[in-house]
This record gives sequence, C-alpha cells and structure tokens, in this order.
Amino acid sequence: MKYEIVSLKEKIVVGVSAITGNDDPNMGKAIGGLWEKLYQGGINKTIKNKVNEYAIGLYSDYKDNKYLVTAGNEVCKAENEGLIIKKIPAGKYAKFSIEGHMERAVAEAWNKIWEMDLDRSYEADFEEYLNSDFDNAKIDIYISLK
Repeated sequence: MKYEIVSLKEKIVVGVSAITGNDDPNMGKAIGGLWEKLYQGGINKTIKNKVNEYAIGLYSDYKDNKYLVTAGNEVCKAENEGLIIKKIPAGKYAKFSIEGHMERAVAEAWNKIWEMDLDRSYEADFEEYLNSDFDNAKIDIYISLK
C-alpha cells in the first residue's frame, strides 16, 4: 500500500469519544456509535470554530491493546462544553489516500496498515473524511511516526 511521509502542524479535534481495542468484540459497534452520535445525534452541528467540514476519526491514548477513539471535527479554537477536546501533535505522519465505499475502504486500509512495518509512535492516528459520499468516499489516513 502506497503512502507519503508528511509533516503536520498540531490540530485540535472536538467531538465524542469511547475506549476500545482491536481485540474488543464490540469495537465496530463502539466506533459506529460515535459516528451516529456525531451526526444523527446532532453533535456535529453544535461544534464551534470548525476549520472545515471534514470529519475526523482520531485514535489516541494507546495503552494495553486499547485506545481512545474520537469522532469529530478539527477546530481553530476549542469552545464546546461537554465535548471531548483532543490534540493531534505536530510531527511526521505516513499519509495514505484511499477511495471507495466508506466503511469497507477504511477497514481494508487499516487491515493493511496493521500488517505494515511502519516506525509508529502510537501518539495519534487519524482518518480525515474529505467528502461525505458513502459509496465513493475520499479519505486520508495519517499514521504518527517516530
């Protein structure tokens, strides 16, 4: 799977979060529930100071085969009470650009990424959804590197 190495500035993400892990049988349900809360639950409309309309799925706080998943948006200033605020640290990332059916393309990409020998830092990995076309999604996946 092809990728490019990019340097990113710090990003602030505001949204909703849950702890899960790859060996959690309810992982898909937990992550799906966050996206449901964000969109069907109306939280997306309440997020202030959005940099753009791109949704972000952030994976952070890796510990003991678990991690924190946050579904939200990048903001220029965090001013939402009651929502989770997470920072994506500035640094070096492997950027994978994928297209296709939103859920399948992301799942397939992650399966390949987990198999790759990347020098990962496990600080913050994230998906940036560049459109909302479920069947023809354009998504960039960023993996934090050491």
